[in-house]
Amino acid sequence: MSTPTHPSSPAVSRARLARLLAALESDLVERRTVVRLAVLAALAREHTLLIGPPGTAKSELARRLHFAFRDARYFERLLTRFTVPEELFGPLSIRALEEDRYERLTAGFLPDASIAFVDEVFKANSAILNALLTLLNERLFDNGAGRQRCPLISLIGATNAVPEGEVAEAFFDRFLLRIPVVPVSDAGFRTLLERGAAQETAGLEALDDAECTAIGAAAAAVALPAPVAAVIAELRAFLAGQSVYVSDRRWVKIVSLLKVAAATEGRDRVSLWDLALLPACTAPDAPGQARVGEWLAARLGVREAVSPPRLTRVVEAFEAQLEIERNANDLDYDESGRLRFAGAAAAQALAGEIGDAKGGALAARMTYTRRRRYGACHIAARLAQIDDLLARLARYVDEVCAQRADLDAHARDALWLEPAFAQRAQENLAHTAELLAGLQRRARQARAGFAALPRLPQDPGQVPEPVEHETLVE
Repeated sequence: MSTPTHPSSPAVSRARLARLLAALESDLVERRTVVRLAVLAALAREHTLLIGPPGTAKSELARRLHFAFRDARYFERLLTRFTVPEELFGPLSIRALEEDRYERLTAGFLPDASIAFVDEVFKANSAILNALLTLLNERLFDNGAGRQRCPLISLIGATNAVPEGEVAEAFFDRFLLRIPVVPVSDAGFRTLLERGAAQETAGLEALDDAECTAIGAAAAAVALPAPVAAVIAELRAFLAGQSVYVSDRRWVKIVSLLKVAAATEGRDRVSLWDLALLPACTAPDAPGQARVGEWLAARLGVREAVSPPRLTRVVEAFEAQLEIERNANDLDYDESGRLRFAGAAAAQALAGEIGDAKGGALAARMTYTRRRRYGACHIAARLAQIDDLLARLARYVDEVCAQRADLDAHARDALWLEPAFAQRAQENLAHTAELLAGLQRRARQARAGFAALPRLPQDPGQVPEPVEHETLVE
């Protein structure tokens, strides 16, 4: 279970960040998730790609983001296939050319920006995209013979679609979060009309450089628990099965983002529920992110050992064994130890066969059988084995209940957890608890069946082989 713990001195209070996020979201309809993910990416010094049609507030989101950081310099540009490097990186310096140096005047352009918005980012030519690769990943710009360090906190890219191609794929990978942005729903459309155009946010409690540095330091001290790492490894295998490639570099960056999420909520370790951020970090499009989200909602809080399909097979193995032992028949013997046969006719037939001088086949049709009876050792062994199963089921039920309480506690204080995801995960945990309770009832019924098996008057001391089933682990 992921129990929230708290570092000794949070870098920035959760309440402060909550006010900042609320201000950034004001007057924006159905953009809570996009705003929060973009802010979290910026706090982790990562970049965000917004994928969606024009007119869905992508540029407004980026403009608002720069208000979250004190004294942040903002740069914005719409790219086309005719865009030249001067539009992004600044004009050539005439004085430098006179001195035989090829340098750009970058003040006021992208290499000088803290927060940047580049619309239709994939429409630039390959030369511009290649130059952006180093700037985004290393915060360096090749300016003439030297490299210029850039103060870039985060770049927001926007596109209607992601093209194919080696350069485009490498550039696409530089955006840790890929967020689909769609028009507002029918339910939110009236609110959109009533609010009108979104207003620029002012007067925010913006974060200064020292606070951003403190968040980074706190995140570096956050631990990644083994159970959380195990789920990430499982997701990696799931994505591989879906033919979705996620680079090693991206996985490292994902963990850094999770640690920032934990640190900003005052925790010193990553929680299972932080993994709800992974769909936007791993899958490239909306359908893929939906699949990852469903996988996570079903998996989080439910270990492999607690998996209802697996436990169902174990209970079914006991039920099948009980059915076999209930229906088993034994040959019937009389008090002298002789087989009972079906009446005088059968006895005469047997005598006739015995009296055959040729030594014919000896056979007799026995028509009277009785239910097999079992010794005390046999029944005690079965009960002990099923009692072990019942004890495990009880622990699993307690574990799922604890996870439900943990999710409720996490959701109450979460800045980054999407409420819809939390609801899906909670519903899945409730369904798992219900299935486990049903398996407990079936296991108890099987136990009662084993206890009621007919018994031998004297125990031969025979212990049966255990019921074969899948190995359960704690």
